[in-house]
Amino acid sequence: MKKNPKKIWVHHTGMGNTIFDISKKVILITGGTGVLGESMAEYLLSENAKVILLGQTEEKVIGKVNRFKETYSNVLGFSGSVLDKDFLEDVKKKVVQEWGRIDVLINAAGGNMPGAVIGEGQTIFDLQMDDFRKVSELNLDGSVIPSLVFGEQMAEQGHGCILNVSSMAAARALTRVVGYSASKAAIDNFTKWMATELALKFGEGLRVNAIAPGFFISHQNRKLLLNEDGSLTDRGKKIIDNTPMKRFGKADELHGVVHWLISDAASFVTGAIIPIDGGFSAYSGV
Repeated sequence: MKKNPKKIWVHHTGMGNTIFDISKKVILITGGTGVLGESMAEYLLSENAKVILLGQTEEKVIGKVNRFKETYSNVLGFSGSVLDKDFLEDVKKKVVQEWGRIDVLINAAGGNMPGAVIGEGQTIFDLQMDDFRKVSELNLDGSVIPSLVFGEQMAEQGHGCILNVSSMAAARALTRVVGYSASKAAIDNFTKWMATELALKFGEGLRVNAIAPGFFISHQNRKLLLNEDGSLTDRGKKIIDNTPMKRFGKADELHGVVHWLISDAASFVTGAIIPIDGGFSAYSGV
């Protein structure tokens, strides 16, 4: 009689395997007060990393940092715009003075605006170009400028990792979110371009990748996906119908891929865009 093979479960913790060890890494997160950015920050702190939160609103940054300091000591916060290069240069100077280096940049800042969304009963010809430009600036320039500022520090160090946040809207034509889609598609291209540029000119120690989350409930999309009573909108139903796992993602389901990509376990991975979407990008709908 054939015996069933014994299952062996291996759990890699930060200290359990050196290639997965991210303890002591200095990690800067833009959009650190948002739903996904805050979740990543808390996870990385729990792995003994040193984390810097960047957020637009001073009150929110102070609140998040104070909450984290109740449990973790290695956390800093700065409030300002990711589009303000002088602000970012000042942050870089202060972080390097405090901790000596910057190992990882996670570009989690981003968002959308009503005028860059095609509303019910509207067509593409109702697009508000001012809002379209603002969304493009926030999502694209808001990742490019931090990558230039903090990436230069990494180039001087000879090592570092940049992790961008793309979207399912980048590779597929999701109706309505035209501005967001265009800017996230540009993030995919910039990720590959920057990965190539840094590796060719500054060596294998510099890597640039992206994660492409599927549908996670955030401040920006809540009204598009959920009714006030918590039930699914028509758009929310369509998304669930086209997601093989039949649910939205949870913020902590990004953590494993983020951990892998910023660790030495991914030392030969650059220019990659990793979907975290419950199968949405794999499913044809048939």
